[in-house]
Amino acid sequence: MTASILRRKANQTSFPAKPMLAPKTIAFVLFDDVLALNIAGPAEVFGSANRLSSKATALYDVVYLSTKGGLVRTSSGVSMQTQSIVSVDLHQLDTIIVGGGVTVAEAMGDDVLIAWIASASSVVRRICSVCTGAFILAAAHLLDGRRAVTHWASVNDLRLQFPAVQVQLDPIYVNDGNIWTSAGISAGIDLALTLVETDHDRRLSLAVAKDLVVFLHRPGGQAQFSRTLAAQVSVGARNIQSRLEALNSWIIEHLDEDLSIERVAEQMAMTPRTFARRFVDCYGRTPAKLIEDLRLEAACRCLEENHIPIKQIAYQCGFGDEERMRRVFLRRLRVQPASYREQFAAA
Repeated sequence: MTASILRRKANQTSFPAKPMLAPKTIAFVLFDDVLALNIAGPAEVFGSANRLSSKATALYDVVYLSTKGGLVRTSSGVSMQTQSIVSVDLHQLDTIIVGGGVTVAEAMGDDVLIAWIASASSVVRRICSVCTGAFILAAAHLLDGRRAVTHWASVNDLRLQFPAVQVQLDPIYVNDGNIWTSAGISAGIDLALTLVETDHDRRLSLAVAKDLVVFLHRPGGQAQFSRTLAAQVSVGARNIQSRLEALNSWIIEHLDEDLSIERVAEQMAMTPRTFARRFVDCYGRTPAKLIEDLRLEAACRCLEENHIPIKQIAYQCGFGDEERMRRVFLRRLRVQPASYREQFAAA
């Protein structure tokens, strides 16, 4: 064979192309009357990541599963086509996300579903829950000894039914090992954005957030509901006297003043001891705890809505000084005031 022929053959030699990475399969687990937003919200995050990615192939493949397969009716009346959980190969799944809903107790009684969830935990990379889907993970004993979160209104039920679970009240989502749990309803979107950022990068997660017109993500430690609302819900649920209902508004109007228990008890025309006892019975927390909650919420609102100095915000919200407010933010939200403003301030 001549040298020219050898050179021609060498030029024609083809090398195998680098293998394209297969998309990660995200499996949503549904049951009758599952909350539609628990499924659709996170699913749109992964779909948007596919559209916005610069990769030639899709990043995610989304599938929908249920115990028997077929159409599953969600709480909003929309039905979704699903595959049977026994028809899929667990080794082909990357992530399992279990939704929640008002019928989660019935789903917890589905022995086939619970056994499948339990067995999947040792095969797939991660298992997640949205809202009360945490109850299903707990029923499969995946949350024993782990930190977890659920919808704020179901926190006490989760603690009572599954005392081995370290139930958190405030976080939007919690990651413990290969288990991720998220709080009420729309928190599933926050969780999915974080999963995209973990799998890829912050740039893609930010692009998805902008595409869906949501926050990039609220910090995992950010309170999942309004403290003012929480107090009002507690008041309404326990039929509090109108005087104590009005006290909540009075405190908000006087956050920058001395709110010692003696001062607040005087406002209520009670002795400090009687007031403290009645307050705990009504609000389920001490006066000092609620006052700190309301000051924190007021500070967050100021940081979000204006650009006045943080030192001034600390004073007008009753923290006294910037350092004290910073300590409260770190303890309660695990983020500094300046970082909170960077995340959430209006442009």
